[in-house]
Amino acid sequence: MIRPFKGTEDDEALPGSTGPTATVEAEPRQVGRVRTEYAPDPDGDPDPGEIVWTWVPYEENDGRGKDRPVLVVARERGGTLLAVQLSSKRHDGDHEWVAIGAGPWDRAGRDSWVDVDRVLRVHPEGMRREACALDRPRFDLVVMRLRQRYGWR
Repeated sequence: MIRPFKGTEDDEALPGSTGPTATVEAEPRQVGRVRTEYAPDPDGDPDPGEIVWTWVPYEENDGRGKDRPVLVVARERGGTLLAVQLSSKRHDGDHEWVAIGAGPWDRAGRDSWVDVDRVLRVHPEGMRREACALDRPRFDLVVMRLRQRYGWR
């Protein structure tokens, strides 16, 4: 079950920020066989096809990061999940980003982009909350780009 957000400014108190449930960057070509799937289930647990909120480390890997939405794309053996981060910063024409438009994961209703260049390994206990299921056509667009880039199936 996803742990509730405690509302503190202290990153270490955020689910997914430290310890065995921390969100970490995964090397997409070294994660082994990846089978993406679309299996959203509004049960409070993270599932492929859902956008959930978790702490995500900055690309500098200096121990800092922030709470942000990620799209879960696959389950791994052992219970972890693979996900890609969302951003509301415009990335038009950037081939490492896939435009997915707006949705309920962003309260301001801004368009979002998914970063297919950076894959995250997330633990179910490291996720703060389930935002929504992404519709199947937009999920398939992201997965198609991940499959092209990394040879996943």
